[in-house]
Amino acid sequence: MAVTQSGETHHTIEGSGSPLILVHGLGMHGGMWRPLLPALAAQHTVITFDLAGHGQSPPPGDPISLGSFSEQLRRLMDALQIARTALAGFSLGGMVVRRFAVDYPERASALIVLNSAHARTEAEREAVRKRVEQAKVSGPDATIDAAIERWFTPEFRSAHPEAIAEVRAAVLAQDRAVYPNLYRVLAEGDAEIATSIATLRIPLLAMTSEYDPGNTPEMSRRMAALVPGAEVRIVPGLRHMGIWEHSQIFTDAILDFLTRRL
Repeated sequence: MAVTQSGETHHTIEGSGSPLILVHGLGMHGGMWRPLLPALAAQHTVITFDLAGHGQSPPPGDPISLGSFSEQLRRLMDALQIARTALAGFSLGGMVVRRFAVDYPERASALIVLNSAHARTEAEREAVRKRVEQAKVSGPDATIDAAIERWFTPEFRSAHPEAIAEVRAAVLAQDRAVYPNLYRVLAEGDAEIATSIATLRIPLLAMTSEYDPGNTPEMSRRMAALVPGAEVRIVPGLRHMGIWEHSQIFTDAILDFLTRRL
């Protein structure tokens, strides 16, 4: 595995084959993809990176927006001389890859959108905005306990305290001054791409967990309905971070989709 810094972006490169770039969720970093990497890298050149303000990438400049994350991804691809790639994004990362494909349609060959919100109702959006306000007052500490409950099933939390501790540490490491602004992008970003993704003409897989309360199966179905030929997969029994609880399900789905559609 190569670990490097390209301008403002810390990233890793592993494997060989056609490129696949993975984009993590809010409060995490590129390392969240670790459970999926061995299988994905056996068939693809897999690039993971830290979004600005996360992990080892420095804080973003102002304004922080979905567009600025899309631009960061473009600059990374330019630095790595990747003209076109498949993209998989989780949660906030799923918004980033959709925005990127709208901004640079000639540079995205396929999209895999995992546990990511689409066209929230006003009530759903207000629930996220309340967490943004909590983070403004108290930083990541204010939201992490409730997040852990939303993200993992009780059975996984009980059986894997080390995984829970790793996720908790990643979120709590966020800069208290920056984190609320990053959270705001998560709260508002789905609205700006709610209709524009209808312009996409590339393969898209919208995948989420049955019991993900903020990134629901209905959202994935509505998202896929806008893109001709898009596919939907709902994983039963899991919550937001099902990608860690049963990584093989997600790995197999990603590889099957890319094999069939690229």
